[in-house]
Amino acid sequence: MNGTEPLVSVRNLKKEFPIRKGILSRQVGAVKAVNDVSFDVARGETLGVVGESGCGKTTTGRSILRLIEPTSGEIRFEGRDVRAMGTSELRALRREMQIIFQDPVSSLNPRMAVGAIIREGLTIHKLAEGAAADARVRQLLQEVGLRPEYSNRYPHEFSGGQRQRIGIARALSVEPKFIVCDEPVSALDVSVQAQVINLLEDLQRDHDLTYMFIAHDLSVVEHIADRVAVMYLGKIVELATVEDLYSTPLMPYTQALLSAVPVADPHARKERIILQGDVPSPANPPSGCVFHPRCHHPAKDAACAAIVPPLEEKTPGHFAACIKQPPTTVSWEQQKEAGGVHPPERYLPLAAVHA
Repeated sequence: MNGTEPLVSVRNLKKEFPIRKGILSRQVGAVKAVNDVSFDVARGETLGVVGESGCGKTTTGRSILRLIEPTSGEIRFEGRDVRAMGTSELRALRREMQIIFQDPVSSLNPRMAVGAIIREGLTIHKLAEGAAADARVRQLLQEVGLRPEYSNRYPHEFSGGQRQRIGIARALSVEPKFIVCDEPVSALDVSVQAQVINLLEDLQRDHDLTYMFIAHDLSVVEHIADRVAVMYLGKIVELATVEDLYSTPLMPYTQALLSAVPVADPHARKERIILQGDVPSPANPPSGCVFHPRCHHPAKDAACAAIVPPLEEKTPGHFAACIKQPPTTVSWEQQKEAGGVHPPERYLPLAAVHA
């Protein structure tokens, strides 16, 4: 280790939703929404999380914050065990870990004025009262690009982009260290997306924030993230820096996702990888590699259906869950001499987890 402890550390996280049937509501199965996920988030970085709908991105983010109670696994924030915390400890932790919800309409109380929505966190955590709280609300509205006098208006009086800015101001009000951004721009127009993304980057720089950025749009993730985790059917199947993932994707699933990203040049020809079949049910995931029924890798064989591939380091800082991608034999020293790569501890110390 290089001595810097990750801000957020997740190990073997699982979240299962029971399937019940019959008059007695007996459990007959479980939806494995998050299935043995492990990763770290370093201070000040942005970890992008991408994947198809239903792959477990949002459930992972909410489980970390304990908005959804995990089934098993370990979650640590600054070395503290989040799952072992009681009600009072967890409430105190809410000030340090916040979330920006996907839907800027349903996430704001329509019966509360914007100022009251933002002030609520200040009141709960006893950060400011009276005139000081009003001044803080006006300051937050200015920070996210809204006028201070908007504090007396209600959410329905704002556009989608403005509502999302209000949600960001609410998250910032308690001065958090870590924010889960749950698809914060997916419901916005492209021009408004750019404004919100730039705002998030400015706030991260000014307030030393750490983000877990969940999104479908790989172009947005490429712009804002430092590292990217690709999820499929409740598992992380690839994790790497933005540069490595977008230039040299190792997992066939990641390759298919990147092939679907539109190209701005109308004359450019791009080979699209079309995945066959449907996404399997998380209530009954396939054996072995969860992606093997749809995999287009030329070396795919019976072993892919029998062996559960670990998320292992294939090249320095680049992790993939694929038995057909052998790890590199080049040493760290050789890699650093060749390209000046970062040490592995800066990204994801998972060697001990999957050993």
